[in-house]
Amino acid sequence: MASATHIHVDHVGSLLRPTELRAARERSLGVHDADHNLGAHNNAELSAIEDGFVREVVRLQEDAGLPIITDGEFRRRSWWTDFYLSLTGIGVTYSAKTPMTMINAKGEMRPFPSIVVRDKIKWRGSAMVGPFKFLASATRKAAKVSLPAPPMIHFIRSKNFVPAVYPTLDEFYNDLIVAYRKEVRALADAGCKYLQLDECMLPMLCDPRHQAYARARGEDPAALIKTYAWLIDQAIAGRPNDMIIGLHLCRGNLNAFWGADGAYDPVADAIFNQTNVDYYLLEYDTPRAGDFSALRLAPKDKQILLGLVSTKDEQLEDRDMLMRRIEEAGKFVDLARLGICPQCGFSTNLFGTQFTIDDERRKLELIVDVADRVWH
Repeated sequence: MASATHIHVDHVGSLLRPTELRAARERSLGVHDADHNLGAHNNAELSAIEDGFVREVVRLQEDAGLPIITDGEFRRRSWWTDFYLSLTGIGVTYSAKTPMTMINAKGEMRPFPSIVVRDKIKWRGSAMVGPFKFLASATRKAAKVSLPAPPMIHFIRSKNFVPAVYPTLDEFYNDLIVAYRKEVRALADAGCKYLQLDECMLPMLCDPRHQAYARARGEDPAALIKTYAWLIDQAIAGRPNDMIIGLHLCRGNLNAFWGADGAYDPVADAIFNQTNVDYYLLEYDTPRAGDFSALRLAPKDKQILLGLVSTKDEQLEDRDMLMRRIEEAGKFVDLARLGICPQCGFSTNLFGTQFTIDDERRKLELIVDVADRVWH
């Protein structure tokens, strides 16, 4: 397999959409509410407009000194809906909510959106290959694609689909795995060498609130953790030897709302030792994430990027504080196997946060500066 030992700085993927891009999307596609324009579009005029903004955000990342470049997810409504809705059988709605809730620093609550499995899941062609090819043509640096990980389809379902759609849960998992493997192969065939899976459900199962939610549905949280790690591992099985896989572990970041509290300890063994990925992007920007002790379980052939920089709080972190925290993590993992990243994407959906693009730029420049000082 390819080695990720050279990766000491990266970002999660999504970046703030310029106001002009948001306006162009709404002008071309219409209303972007809870149930409209959730998936990929095929509007040629809008695609041409997006091309220009993608070139600009590529320059922003290159000028910041980042070695791995994304398209900022500028063609997506959100980080997860475009891919899920590219598969048959899956529906997404923001108007029909789950009982799960997110929270922000003010204590305000908002429910999770929900996923419906309406029919058998099949891959029907990639919505990600076209955007990747354009990105790769726009930069000489490594180009990365992110995909939502498979467990969320199961965990935030709005209703049970066994046996209504699938006779057994195993048959559902099998179809989901097949669909992911076809997407991974399509991206590999297009030349993608860096693929990231964004996984929220495993970190959320570190939170007693979500453990209780699983039990209320008759599920064992400990068993789900093992199953979800297996599902992620199976989804990428068969990837080419030269494709580097990153796994982003996140407690949720929707317009500064988060979904869970709790250290990684309940899932650490599963994520580090049961998933055949090359590097991890972990959320460590607040005390909600616990200390670094869970990193002691990470194998010696994996890279660990510490998400020490917040994408929920626009205040720029202190460089010396970041370097001290990296030194602290080095008590559990060799320094050479560590790196730094933001804790999440800067704009996990079209609508952004209170951040400005200048705030975003400063934070990206900061993580590159810290990485240069620590590892070069």
